[in-house]
Amino acid sequence: MKTLSKKKKIIILSVMIALLLVTGYVNVALNSSLSNSTQTSTNNVTANFYTTYRDKREATRTQEIQFYDSIIASTSASEDSKKEAEKNKLAIIAQMEKELVTEGIIRGKGFPDAVVTPSSSNINVFVKAKELTGAEVAQIASVVHEQFGIEDDKIIIIPSE
Repeated sequence: MKTLSKKKKIIILSVMIALLLVTGYVNVALNSSLSNSTQTSTNNVTANFYTTYRDKREATRTQEIQFYDSIIASTSASEDSKKEAEKNKLAIIAQMEKELVTEGIIRGKGFPDAVVTPSSSNINVFVKAKELTGAEVAQIASVVHEQFGIEDDKIIIIPSE
């Protein structure tokens, strides 16, 4: 069995240490890059929540309005059906306007973004904020109450960052 000279052992050991240092540097660089892209991705997801929600809401409402328009334009639909379709279409349009105005006022109060989602029993308000103070919650609840005429205990305000 042939043994390596001391000089060769030192060279091999030096090369291995250099490779270990390079590997460590590459690992840190890749993790840093991955961390930055994950953080950016997380910020995009929350920012996109508001945009995506509005886009889906608008698409759904467009389909509903088209459905009611088809009933209104139908020659085979009864007059009662047409009147009901017109009533429902106007209700959707009024709801859209209330949501739009309420979201705009909330943003006008200094919040980066908001989404208002009314249901039959309450109104949910998603506000782009890490957390909200009692005064901010009261301010948002006041806006929703003024626009929708709903009691404060039926308003649910959810900070969402």
